[in-house]
Amino acid sequence: MLNAQQIEQFNRDGYLVVPDVVPADVLDRVKAEYATLMETLYADWHAEGRVKTPPETLDFQGKLLEAYKAGCDWFQPMDISLPGDEIAPDTPFHFGPAVFDLLTAPRLLDLVEELLGPELTSNPIQHVRLKPPATDLNADEIRAHITATDWHQDRAVALEEADETRMVTVWIAVTDATVENGCLQVQAQTPDQGILPHCARTQTGIAEGFVDETTALPLPVEAGGVVLFHPLTPHASLTNQTDGFRWSFDIRYNVTGEPTGRSHFPDFIARSRAHPETELRDWTVWKTSWETARARLARTPHIPIHRWSSDAPYCA
Repeated sequence: MLNAQQIEQFNRDGYLVVPDVVPADVLDRVKAEYATLMETLYADWHAEGRVKTPPETLDFQGKLLEAYKAGCDWFQPMDISLPGDEIAPDTPFHFGPAVFDLLTAPRLLDLVEELLGPELTSNPIQHVRLKPPATDLNADEIRAHITATDWHQDRAVALEEADETRMVTVWIAVTDATVENGCLQVQAQTPDQGILPHCARTQTGIAEGFVDETTALPLPVEAGGVVLFHPLTPHASLTNQTDGFRWSFDIRYNVTGEPTGRSHFPDFIARSRAHPETELRDWTVWKTSWETARARLARTPHIPIHRWSSDAPYCA
């Protein structure tokens, strides 16, 4: 799927935009799965009196926005991961067949295989992103999945165990991502790129003075396209200045057998040319592995997911 020039660009600059990777029918099933989930969530909130607008008068995005304004949290129930903070036995998340088909889409795995090789693990650092219009955000909104994402490197927001892991981040556009609705922006890697200092602020982001934002390059991509990132590539997202939602997933793959950077969360083998019988093909097993992890983590002391301290010298 990638030509020699594209592979060279990725290896040199640390990022690559590839259009038309995820088939429309795969995205349609994901949208339908989330619409069904939102119908259930919203109906419950309406029955409790937490949202006032009748559900039958709103579409999917209308329900999202109405719930956000009412203070009803739909992000964690829709996310494809456990949170980085305290985990309870009933912490919600979403693991369904359509999302599993997205993570294991053959064209997507073909793409990653060309960069990492034929033994691929689906990394547990993964999220859905449903970014509302900035004009509707609360003034104190700081959550990265809701507003603009600070500059960061994906290796730096994993644990040190994965500092040598061969890994690729795949950012999947479910809806068109434009400069206006908050697409990603990137700063190309330098030849000697290492992990930059990060600070634990409203988000975990690169410390002031280490990114020249005047050189930032926006990366618009149409629905079904992807942006690939090397784990050391600095990137961020813009603010959504439109009246609609920008929807994406960011997922990761690493070479099988290497640390994931989040070892207390479950991973699975997505592709193996050497041992295809080890590939996970049953989405219910995937879902059960996260339910088992939730039950275990709810009984144990909290495991921090970031290495950075807000009192470091470069964070003052």
